[in-house]
Amino acid sequence: MNIKRLTISITTAVLLTAGFSAFISNKTQTDNILSYNASSKTQDLRFYWKDAKGVPFKSIQNLKTELETKKQKLIFAMNAGMYKKDNSPQGLFIENFVIKSLIDTTTGKGNFYLKPNGVFYIDADMKSVICKTEDFKNDGKIKYATQSGPMLVIEGLINSLFTKGSKNLNIRNGAGILPDNSVVFAMSKTEINFYDFAEYFKNLGCRNALYLDGFISRTYLPEQKWTQADGDFGVIIGITEGIANSK
Repeated sequence: MNIKRLTISITTAVLLTAGFSAFISNKTQTDNILSYNASSKTQDLRFYWKDAKGVPFKSIQNLKTELETKKQKLIFAMNAGMYKKDNSPQGLFIENFVIKSLIDTTTGKGNFYLKPNGVFYIDADMKSVICKTEDFKNDGKIKYATQSGPMLVIEGLINSLFTKGSKNLNIRNGAGILPDNSVVFAMSKTEINFYDFAEYFKNLGCRNALYLDGFISRTYLPEQKWTQADGDFGVIIGITEGIANSK
């Protein structure tokens, strides 16, 4: 074999090995994350905090039980942001155009205050948006909103606070806006660092994605045989369909 052919063969082998390693890495990351794509325009996507008696739902099971009394079937649910000891939302929470908790623009300790933090909201036209807290404007046409932090992806870039290979591992959940303006909700099945979790959303094409919470994160998604219905949360995101119309 001549030197030129040998060089080409070695280069090809290296590239194939690198490509295979990247494939394995991406596949492992994808297998480790539970995700659900949703549309606030075509599905009944709402943010919940308290039941009809004014008591925080706290768990997905409590939300599911009340919805069933209204002939609604819960098909997806996930905790939707950080909360205080009394299960009240930390930061902004808007429900049916009513501000239930004020936006928090202060500084402090903990993930919520890692900058920039952000807001995930649904407007009167049922369009889903994620933006930095400093860019959020309430024009009276915001139907639902929850605030959390930090932002995972900002205008297509991974938050510069995150470090690739970080040993800061935890169960994490979040939401991102896909190129077609639908929402992807995701939760890691095992512990993951911020960088890798953010990279997952970036690789899906999300220009903006928001971290919702970690460690206590739960997802209810029967269609993927994942039915965590416990919890002790503040705000919960839920998607329902009428029981009479369900399969």
